[in-house]
Amino acid sequence: VKIFRVLLFFLCIQSGLVHHAVHFLTGAKVHRHAIESQLVKTLHDLFDNNRRWAARRTEQDPKYFERLSSLQTPKYLWIGCSDSRVPANEITGTQPGEVFVHRNIANMVVHTDMSMLSVLDYAVNVLEVRHVIVCGHYGCGGIQAAMSNNSFGIIDNWLRHIKDVYRKHYNVLEDIKDENSRWKKLVELNVREQVLNLCKTSIVQNAWQQGNFLQVHGWVYDIHDGVLNDLEVTFESNEGLSSLYKFDTL
Repeated sequence: VKIFRVLLFFLCIQSGLVHHAVHFLTGAKVHRHAIESQLVKTLHDLFDNNRRWAARRTEQDPKYFERLSSLQTPKYLWIGCSDSRVPANEITGTQPGEVFVHRNIANMVVHTDMSMLSVLDYAVNVLEVRHVIVCGHYGCGGIQAAMSNNSFGIIDNWLRHIKDVYRKHYNVLEDIKDENSRWKKLVELNVREQVLNLCKTSIVQNAWQQGNFLQVHGWVYDIHDGVLNDLEVTFESNEGLSSLYKFDTL
């Protein structure tokens, strides 16, 4: 019963039913049937929105979906945060089919993450993207959680990678007394470290070894004004990378 209550609490928050969520949190009785009906209604809204969107697209361009379904040839791979406020296509003004996207909590590049590596391999070797972008964002909850000593459950194992970034840049971060400024700095440092992690992968190393043009970039999105910021940490070769990670040229 407690697990069900917690699940419904988060579903209510996600669906905007804050007053019902408070009832769950305080243990007050609510009409479960009414809540479930409202949640189902919000799912129906998504289908309605989808049909209206598809109809508008077809009206504007009758061959839109015919072209989209025939081939995808994106030139960009976007590795971003799962945060719902950071939709890759919308904030870059690109259309479906133009950006290949992988998202996880805090836009991490972990060398044992087979999901991320599979996306990267497909993007680089099959789709032949020319740019891989790691995009973090200010106000990232995953970064903030990693700055604390609280336990959040299974996600702690993921956040540990961010804590490793903090440890690596401990002196720089600890010199920043304002917590929000330190939070923003860690967002930036984390992006830089993930860019380096990308460059160290066998996938990127092999692409460079074969003479393929491939750039890796680090950006930060500001959710407060909607602006993308280039951290100017771009790699297109092994230059600047520790020799430990470099593959020998052919």
